[in-house]
Amino acid sequence: MFEEKGKKSYKLQPINPDPRYESVMVSKFINHVMRKGKKDTARKIVYKVFDKIAEKEKKDPTEVFDNAIYNVSPNMEVRPKRVGGATYQVPMKVNKKRAVSLSMRWIVQAARSKKGKAMHEKLFEEILNASKNEGEAVKKKENMHKMAKANRAFAYLAK
Repeated sequence: MFEEKGKKSYKLQPINPDPRYESVMVSKFINHVMRKGKKDTARKIVYKVFDKIAEKEKKDPTEVFDNAIYNVSPNMEVRPKRVGGATYQVPMKVNKKRAVSLSMRWIVQAARSKKGKAMHEKLFEEILNASKNEGEAVKKKENMHKMAKANRAFAYLAK
């Protein structure tokens, strides 16, 4: 009868798989790379990256990509919780969908932060590094885990 305060129900839009690799993950990644609604440009960038991975690494690009996403996905994160006037950083488990979304975002951010090369080259390097458990995106994940470990004392505040 009554809705929980602050909780709104919503229906997720289904994401169509991309035309070349028939993968929903690749399609989501294209959406993360996209800026100002220019999906075709984002698609070209991601496909260039995947072609380069297939050429240089002689491996299936979707496998390398999935491995990179898996290596960057965080297990724990800290969320601020206000208790009696003080704000604590409370470590919490990360939902699987959120972990994938965060890892894609971090890979794209790490690639954008580099200067001096074309986006497809920077993204190629970052995905390769992430698949080898190296790079800026993996460092970001490790820092998040360190923060969660340092704030273990406040884990009892998590609901």
